[in-house]
Amino acid sequence: MSSITTAVALRAGVRVTFDDDTVGVVDPTGATFTVRPVRAGLLDNLRRLASGPVPLAEFGADPGSRSFLDRAGRLLAHTVAVGGTELIRLEPTAREVTAEPVAVDGAARVRLSRFAFCRSREGALVLESPLATVRCVLTHRRARDLVAALGAVHTAADLGEPELLGRLVGAGLAEVAGPDGGFASDTEPGLRQWDFHDLLFHSRARAGRYDDPIGGVYPYLGEIEALPSIKPPPDGPSVPLYRPTLDEVSRSDPGLTVALEGRRTFRQYGPEPLTARQLGEFLYRVARVRVHRVAAEGPSADILGKPYPTGGSSYELELYLTVRRCAGLEPAIYYYDPVGHRLVRINDDPGIRDRMLAVAANATGGEAWPDVLITMTSRFPRVAWKYQGIAYATTLRHTGVLYQTMYLVATAMRLAPCGIGIGDADLSARAFGLDYLAESSVGDFLLGSMPPGDPGTWADVGGWEMVNDPGWALHASAVLRQAG
Repeated sequence: MSSITTAVALRAGVRVTFDDDTVGVVDPTGATFTVRPVRAGLLDNLRRLASGPVPLAEFGADPGSRSFLDRAGRLLAHTVAVGGTELIRLEPTAREVTAEPVAVDGAARVRLSRFAFCRSREGALVLESPLATVRCVLTHRRARDLVAALGAVHTAADLGEPELLGRLVGAGLAEVAGPDGGFASDTEPGLRQWDFHDLLFHSRARAGRYDDPIGGVYPYLGEIEALPSIKPPPDGPSVPLYRPTLDEVSRSDPGLTVALEGRRTFRQYGPEPLTARQLGEFLYRVARVRVHRVAAEGPSADILGKPYPTGGSSYELELYLTVRRCAGLEPAIYYYDPVGHRLVRINDDPGIRDRMLAVAANATGGEAWPDVLITMTSRFPRVAWKYQGIAYATTLRHTGVLYQTMYLVATAMRLAPCGIGIGDADLSARAFGLDYLAESSVGDFLLGSMPPGDPGTWADVGGWEMVNDPGWALHASAVLRQAG
């Protein structure tokens, strides 16, 4: 059996600086881990580390160096060599690393975890998984060949790399079949219910299991110009929309609790359609630009405000309306201009309009044929310019906020709302004339007139009887009576 050795190495882009009795370990972003004072044993090891990998057994022989490994582990990698040839580097992606090698029996059936994936990173092929706390850099062809073979099930003896295989299994990147022949990522209930992309997305959108910078770090400042907060409206014939006053809205609206408790989803509509006036009021209360301020300087100088909140006042979401039935408005596809509070007609093709409506109808199981389909799109670069690692997660959070705002306003206006979870981003990009990578659909919402005689309107007192707490039910009933 070939000898296996492990060494400590600086990660790509990390460097060591020396200044009298102070040593700095600088990461790729310029952040410095400072060691002061530095004792002779650690100083010697850091000088060796600046020139290349240092065997772990030698580095860890010094107590100060062992302490340094514990505190600065995220800046270091562990190289694994077999017979003097480096095969992989293990880089920690979490603060608490669990990646001890395991002995794999030759008769054991092994494969990659269902959640493992390969990609190119910093000029190398890496193996990662949202279940692992390390990233495996495949520095040698033997490692890459092994990983390729692990795409199918093999016995460990057939693969012929026991030392390397033990590292991959110990890191959670490969897995060994259980006594029943099944693999944990296929059989354990907690893992079976995760789709690959969902678990990966979750692990990347929250801190804890990933080591890249995350949050409002402005990664493209000085390199790429930020998108303006307000999208220039497209050319086309436009329809001005009704603007309600705060006084009239206040006089007719129910209270917040009444709207919250009365909120329902409707997939059927009344015989008389939604009116252009109602649609204008709805859009004004949901998505108009009510504040636009440009400061003198700073990366977030262009500030926007709408009725719903967003992170960093990004307001990257745009609204497009596919109209089938609305009194006072021609059937067509429109863009909502939140500054001019108007609809700009952008597509009159009845074929693509019907396909948009059909996709929305299918998303309701065929229960609804939409009167008005409101598609939310995201201008992704508007968010990604500021938020690294969480840009898409942030735009989905904003989409959820806008869904709730739409539901509450529609409920207060006694309209029939329905949020839907599946849309066709490619189709909507063609319908709206968008670049899929620059602006794409992220949510859809149906709106129509309230069906007659429906017992679930917000003014129905009976719905409150379902509340288990009698005191709360009595209080709510009083609120409803007071609301009219």
